[in-house]
Amino acid sequence: MPMQELTTIQLLIVLAPPLLLAITLHEVAHGWMALRCGDTTAQSQGRLSLNPIRHIDPIGTVLVPGLLAVFGGFIFGWAKPVPVDYHRLRQPKRDMALVAMAGPGANLLMALGWALVAAIGHGLFGGASGLGGPLLLMGGYGVTINVMLGVLNMLPIPPLDGSRVLAGVLPDRYGQFMARVEPYGLIILVALLAFGLFNVLMPVVMGLSQIILSLFRL
Repeated sequence: MPMQELTTIQLLIVLAPPLLLAITLHEVAHGWMALRCGDTTAQSQGRLSLNPIRHIDPIGTVLVPGLLAVFGGFIFGWAKPVPVDYHRLRQPKRDMALVAMAGPGANLLMALGWALVAAIGHGLFGGASGLGGPLLLMGGYGVTINVMLGVLNMLPIPPLDGSRVLAGVLPDRYGQFMARVEPYGLIILVALLAFGLFNVLMPVVMGLSQIILSLFRL
């Protein structure tokens, strides 16, 4: 069933599980990698939990993606950032890059997982259980949502993960520049999205999504 044929309630039901998991596990992955690198801040604050309530930002996790889903367009969102203490990392510059990469890496793994769900739904489609269609839809959207979040977060715009990855591999002056830009990062991102960044990212997102789905013969 194409997206435009779904009612608003059906659309939100199909999108909610992959979106909540995508945002929640993205943040948990940051905290888990920080713990592996010596920083226990996220663990001590209970942010390694898989309970979405611990990570939900009312605007970024609920309102923004919900409105985008209803009115169409590029679906993205965010959770409460997992706290990371730069100075508690064993090798702060390198480890901060690893912490940053963990989030998009988790999205890639989830995209593969949702592709498997879609493949199961495809195999059940038309069967007596009636589960095939919903699983196929949810899996397909799960792939797209996770690829979207992964691609978006790897942009080199603070506070997105891509800026922190670059700060970990480029000279220190780049990281200092990113720190100065970060207070304005969200404004810059919203402006870029409003002025056509969607059109640049969507072919990349759809191409990567199709590659992942093709691994499962979809």
